[in-house]
Amino acid sequence: MAVFSEEIVEWLEQSEQQVEGRFREIDRIVDINQWKVIEAFQRHQVSDFHFAGSTGYAYNDRGREVLDLVYADVFGAEAALVRPHFASGTHTIATALFGVLRPGDELMYITGRPYDTLHKVIGKPGDGSGSLQDYGITYSESALLEDGTVDWETVKSKINDKTKVIGIQRSRGYDWRDSYTVDQIGEMVQKVKALKPDIIVFVDNCYGEFTEEHEPTEVGADLIAGSLIKNPGGGLAETGGYICGKADLVTLASYRLTAPGIGGEVGAMLGTTRGIYQGLFMAPTIVGQAVRGSVLAAALFERAGFQSRPGWKAKRTDLIQAIQFSGPEQLIAFVQGMQRAAAVDGHVVPEPWDMPGYEHPVIMAAGTFIQGGSLELSADAPIRAPYIAYMQGGLTYSHVKFGLLTALQTMKDRNLL
Repeated sequence: MAVFSEEIVEWLEQSEQQVEGRFREIDRIVDINQWKVIEAFQRHQVSDFHFAGSTGYAYNDRGREVLDLVYADVFGAEAALVRPHFASGTHTIATALFGVLRPGDELMYITGRPYDTLHKVIGKPGDGSGSLQDYGITYSESALLEDGTVDWETVKSKINDKTKVIGIQRSRGYDWRDSYTVDQIGEMVQKVKALKPDIIVFVDNCYGEFTEEHEPTEVGADLIAGSLIKNPGGGLAETGGYICGKADLVTLASYRLTAPGIGGEVGAMLGTTRGIYQGLFMAPTIVGQAVRGSVLAAALFERAGFQSRPGWKAKRTDLIQAIQFSGPEQLIAFVQGMQRAAAVDGHVVPEPWDMPGYEHPVIMAAGTFIQGGSLELSADAPIRAPYIAYMQGGLTYSHVKFGLLTALQTMKDRNLL
């Protein structure tokens, strides 16, 4: 059995008492989303034959077709494209953007610079990498105001005749800001549509699914995308992503995934269908476990003297808990402590390294059953000031608790606490 100092155990007990009321609210949201998923399964008469694998072209794969219908229903969208062929969330987002944008169009992000891995997707004009800008799709962005809200004056001045897609990143990424609630995203949609009614609003929904009662497509977003090894995969989907939204836009994205005229009509599921269905069924409850863990992390590390965001009382709209440290040593000790708590690769000591798609060395704790599965307990951080670690996930609340205790004890053992 792991041994933790009396002080750290006392902090934990006090923090758990502190957040009891928040847990009741999280459980209420779990019930709403769990029932929503069950009703979608029932509405589309999901049966065991839908879990059968397919090969080759996989024409008329009824399991795949019904899976799309179930996702569209759950997310309040006209259509969905749910496939194991998406290699990551970034791949899924890129597919959606390349699907709906054409040379001469402009993509504009109104929530500041997007997550690091999208920078290469956006690219630079003539960079030769096949990026959006390499294809003559221009890009602009509006930096956020100091309070983390959208700078509407700048947005209004930058939107022009070529602006076709407005990008919104729901989660904080590697920024010290609040993630956006679904209500806030709904307000953003209304404001940009008032400026240009035919504009397409795209939302990067990664880390946000099932943390609230509704999804961005239910408040006017035209297209959303996410990863199945995050929230909606429920810890069971082994790979993949989803795109939901207006039917014509989802079709365009499907043409980018496969080929024009073929789209979502083909694509062997290769034995992944059952895991994707069952993962979706489990997702609301597992997300609730992870959100409980994030709330506890905020309370516990605030008690230990650190700044955390969001605070433990704040409304949750994604899994991510940001914790700010005084320097790289504390940050690295925290991440390495989280790795020590893993059931898989708990013996591995992560070190900062130059990861593909990132602009600074990154350290990642990822002792997961699904490689990179960030619905499982994980933590990562770019090694740059102001030295913020981003913790997310946890298939069970108990595992998150163990991870937090181990991280604190690791810091204490190194005289960093």
